[in-house]
Amino acid sequence: MATVIQSAGAPLLLPPLLLIPKNSSSVFRPPLHKIAIIYIAFGLVIAGANLMYSYGLLYLPVSTYSLICATQLGFNSIFSYFINKQKFTSLISNSVVLLTFSAALLGVNSDSTGSNIPKGKYPLGFVLTLGASATFSLLVSLTQLVFEKVIKDQTLSWVLEFQMYPSIVSTLVTVIGLFMSGEWKGISEEYEGFKTGKASYVLTLVGTAVSWQVFAVGLIGLISVISSLFANVISTLGLPIVPIFAVILFHDGMNGVKVVAMLIAIWGFLSYIYQHYLDGTKAKKKEEEDGRKDINQVASLP
Repeated sequence: MATVIQSAGAPLLLPPLLLIPKNSSSVFRPPLHKIAIIYIAFGLVIAGANLMYSYGLLYLPVSTYSLICATQLGFNSIFSYFINKQKFTSLISNSVVLLTFSAALLGVNSDSTGSNIPKGKYPLGFVLTLGASATFSLLVSLTQLVFEKVIKDQTLSWVLEFQMYPSIVSTLVTVIGLFMSGEWKGISEEYEGFKTGKASYVLTLVGTAVSWQVFAVGLIGLISVISSLFANVISTLGLPIVPIFAVILFHDGMNGVKVVAMLIAIWGFLSYIYQHYLDGTKAKKKEEEDGRKDINQVASLP
């Protein structure tokens, strides 16, 4: 169920997809068979990654799980370099290291006794979570590649479509797995025995499904407009900021480690933003110089 719910909210994207006007200026559309193969392949890989994440959380303490998940930014850096030809400056490298360290620091500080971890499953949980982090990082890099080489568009309708169809494939695969594994038999018991009530159980599933779709649409939007690495930087930045919301909403304690992790994350994020500012300034300056050259060439004509 934890795996299914990560992609089950995909049909919620259909109404906005239908309501958003299509961009008539974009005459190019990839062949249907090509885009269908991409959606199916992505859906299958997403289902596998979601399943690995679910089992990883089941077999590991939260602290260890969070620590391993923080490696996704490092994996993404490698994939971005080889797949997306991402150029690494000292500021971007500094940002990747700081954000990874910040998330890892928060993971080490997480409160978890691990008393409910199944005996002998720790190594499997470690491998599955590490594999899920690598798979997620590969997916976001491939998403950028698809938008650049296949879709060649950055409209919201493409972002919604790219999230919805692979998620539907992922949902179908995981629902089949839910029934083949026999775990569907425990759903009614889980529903009846939920500590805070049946309504709370339903609202938890619905809220989780909606939240996953909002996250995914935002992630794909950032990938299509900027880069996979930037999108991953944003998602990793969110991890150390979570304790702030926990303090506001649930009155959790804010210790020194959490504060340090948050400040390191902000430092890493600002390093990345400053690099984008430098790149933008350089591009604008080059554009102005090219414009002056064109004017001078026109003025020199007899």
